[in-house]
This record gives sequence, structure tokens and C-alpha cells, in this order.
Amino acid sequence: MSQAKTGDVVRVHYKGKLEDGTEFDSSEGRDPLEFQLGGGQIIPGLEKRVEGMETGEKSTVTIPADEAYGDRDERQVQTVPRDAFPEDLDLKVGASLQATTQDGRQIPLTVVEVADSEVTVDANHPLAGRDLVFDLELVEIVGSQPGEKFGQ
Repeated sequence: MSQAKTGDVVRVHYKGKLEDGTEFDSSEGRDPLEFQLGGGQIIPGLEKRVEGMETGEKSTVTIPADEAYGDRDERQVQTVPRDAFPEDLDLKVGASLQATTQDGRQIPLTVVEVADSEVTVDANHPLAGRDLVFDLELVEIVGSQPGEKFGQ
């Protein structure tokens, strides 16, 4: 059997969990996740753990926060005047928003606190600062280009 290596396009079934067992994502009921190893399309730690796996191999791996979504950065938590938001926007704790930077980039935000005159938002990824556990199965090594079958 061949092992997945940098440059290969692979298909992986996965279940992502926090260390306490809380599931945050899964490919269950969907097509396997397809990505190119070394392409930077998924978190670095997961990419590193898939490399070297053989087709059909299953593994459970723990990805430390610094190889996943990074450490939390408290500078990414900001308090903004309530009037900076549209009046008709129903702001609730946990709501997802998008901000646009001056250079046009979109930044996802999570509302963490709502007061009469201000709203606190967090630009950290929701999984930042968390070690992640993945159950993995390497379903297929597709080839070195998306859609190309391995060995053709």
C-alpha cells in the first residue's frame, strides 16, 4: 500500500472533538474531506498527521492548539460602541458577525457580551487555544492533482 505524501490529493473521513469529547465537526454523512497534502488547506497539525498514513488506515490523533487554530489572543477581543452596528441588527451573545477591514478583508467575529451602550466581539477562531482530537481514516489517495486518480 502507498503512503500519503506531500503533494498527494487525499480523501479523509474525520471526527473532530475537544479533549472532553465534545464533537465540533465531522464528515459523517458527507463525502470525505479532500485536500492536497502540503497545500495549507487544513490546519497544519492535521496535515502533518495524515502524511505517512496508508489507504484504509484509521488513527486517533491529538493536535495541540499551536498546530491547530493557534493560541487565543486577548487583543482580538474588542468592545465597540453599540451605535457602530445597524439599529435593526439583533445582537445576541454567540451571534456570528463579519467585519470588513479598511483593506477589504472579511473578519469573522463572535459576540461575547451585549450591554446597552457597547458590544464586545471576539475575532479569535472559536477553537483557538484548544487542543483538538481527531479520529481519522485515510479513505483514498487520489493523486497529485484534484480529480486525477492515483496511478493514472
